[in-house]
Amino acid sequence: MKSLIARLKSLRGKKNLLAFSYGLDSTTLYHLLKEAKVDFDIAFVNYRLREEAEREESEAKELVKRDKKKIYIAYAPEYKSNFEARAREFRYKFFESLIDKYSYDNLLTAHQLNDRLEWMMMRLIRGAGVVELIGTTEITQRQTEDNKTYNLIRPLINTPRFKLQKYLESKNIRYFIDKSNNDPKYERNRIRVFVEPLIKEYSSGIARSFQYLEKESAILLNSSSLEYSNKNLHIYNIKNLQNISTIASKVLKELGYLLSRAEREILDNKRAIVAGRKWVVEVKNNRLFIAPYIQNTQTMPKEFKEQCRIYKIPPKIRPWLYKNSIDPKSLKI
Repeated sequence: MKSLIARLKSLRGKKNLLAFSYGLDSTTLYHLLKEAKVDFDIAFVNYRLREEAEREESEAKELVKRDKKKIYIAYAPEYKSNFEARAREFRYKFFESLIDKYSYDNLLTAHQLNDRLEWMMMRLIRGAGVVELIGTTEITQRQTEDNKTYNLIRPLINTPRFKLQKYLESKNIRYFIDKSNNDPKYERNRIRVFVEPLIKEYSSGIARSFQYLEKESAILLNSSSLEYSNKNLHIYNIKNLQNISTIASKVLKELGYLLSRAEREILDNKRAIVAGRKWVVEVKNNRLFIAPYIQNTQTMPKEFKEQCRIYKIPPKIRPWLYKNSIDPKSLKI
């Protein structure tokens, strides 16, 4: 872990927020950051689904009290369906609210190599391109609702889980085990049965493969250039229109939405789609527009519509621009 600790030292002097659950992964990152003498606070989400949840919260409070760090706690509502996606949306809104309020530079999460391979296999069995297969990368620049830019950093992304466990055992550090990680009703857990033995035997080669895939993905994504971006509106200039769904998939994933295979095919063929009734993705000439979906229930002034026509703003994007009082002329690049 010495090389990892050395890399973590680059976070010194920044305001860092650690997403912490008291599980194996985040507990390891917590103590590695301490070893690297990096200042950080923690954000803890209590889903109140397991008996251990209250104890985990209580011990997390004791841990940060002892180490003189701040802890922020959020209590998630009960989700009766689509738990994983809605829980993820909740916790990232919580994290970003803290980043907006307290001006953190970095959000640190403890995703590791096993997570990465599990994601790849889950995407592979559904049909996915290079960008979707890679999933998370070590550093991603993101924006909050208030348009504050921050770095989402995953320092452990190329470290296998068994090395994290070995580290905690060598230091005699406690952590909590989430029993739901063994429940076969969750697809990820069924995939995990195949991932763990592969990682234990071939972790170096798997990590190296992801590094190669990242480089090749970057070449593919360089066929586009970002013209305009805030939390909700993104405009790209696309040099090769065959890459439309690839670019859209990457942007939407960072916004918390995964394009399905069927949605990708529609987008490639028709150049426009409303994804999950949440996001509009539309192409006009060589510009790719992505914005929240708003039904066109308002009557837009004739002058506004004419400006949209002049500056080649796609029809399904216009309601969002009008609602948010964005001048179409400001989007002319």
